[in-house]
Amino acid sequence: MAAHRAVRAALGRTGIKAAKREGDGATPAGQFHPVRLWWRADRLPRPRTLLPIRRIGPDDAWCEDPADRRYNRPFHRSANELGDRLKRADGLYDLVIEIDHNTRPRVAGRGSAVFIHVAKPGFAPTAGCVAVTRDELRRLLNQLSPKTRIIVHS
Repeated sequence: MAAHRAVRAALGRTGIKAAKREGDGATPAGQFHPVRLWWRADRLPRPRTLLPIRRIGPDDAWCEDPADRRYNRPFHRSANELGDRLKRADGLYDLVIEIDHNTRPRVAGRGSAVFIHVAKPGFAPTAGCVAVTRDELRRLLNQLSPKTRIIVHS
């Protein structure tokens, strides 16, 4: 919800699950808060938002390996390392809102890299994220702060 209104969104290919697991394709159910905005400065002007903001660099990635100490955290990826690269050619991560899913405490295997990002055409399912149109994401950025509650439920 944004300002007490529902927002049309694409969700994980296996729906919404309360017991999210790494790689299950589900969007986690629950209440979350935005942490920061990641943005492609090479494609878009700096967005106006109350969230902390970070430029996406060529080596920025998100650790999805439950055995790695960096699990569910950003890191700088070398060419041969695995991880969800944040700098994508398809534009889906031009604006990425990091949320606090599985952060306190961070539990290996309970899901990583759950973001709010730009939706694919036709709202095709995600791997577990929440995806909205680019225009809707820009509108949300004007309303979100770290205190905003984001509620995902079926």
